[in-house]
Amino acid sequence: MTESLTAFELLLQIDRRCRLLAADLPSQPARQDSWSGIGFRLGEHWYVAPMGEVSEVLHEPRVTQLPGVKPWVKGVANLRGRLLPIMDLCGFFYGYGLGHELSALRKQRRILVVEHKDVFAGLMVDEIFGLQHFAQNSLESVPMDELLGPIAPFVKGRFQREQSWQVFSPFALVQSQGVMNVAA
Repeated sequence: MTESLTAFELLLQIDRRCRLLAADLPSQPARQDSWSGIGFRLGEHWYVAPMGEVSEVLHEPRVTQLPGVKPWVKGVANLRGRLLPIMDLCGFFYGYGLGHELSALRKQRRILVVEHKDVFAGLMVDEIFGLQHFAQNSLESVPMDELLGPIAPFVKGRFQREQSWQVFSPFALVQSQGVMNVAA
């Protein structure tokens, strides 16, 4: 025979069961000690961009080429009715002598969409490695002699795992004059 419960008593019963089940879950402070970002590769270097600096990740869209722009500007794509300029990061840094060539046409290429202040841009990378999680306290500074010339202003530290993951700031990149100067 089932006993008849009021709505309030039923809610209290559900609350008790939820609290019992939640006892094994990590506490809020434990989750805050984690740093998350989007892992990607440029040439032979591994980077991670902070989650808050990447709006979305896309497969390489169809692009309309633009006349009179630098070779690392691939063109513009239509992203849900908005024009998205696509820039090849390897090509951009190659122009500054970093040693990378333009990204080869491959299925792994992806676009990191960045929307910051009045800039809406797509940054083409060689490959995406998904969401990467690191312990917040494992962030290290990168010695200046280890940073590769023109990329140095955009690297905000690194995390060590099997390889070194340099923290790359897309916001810092799109605010720089070098990436905004696209005219050939």
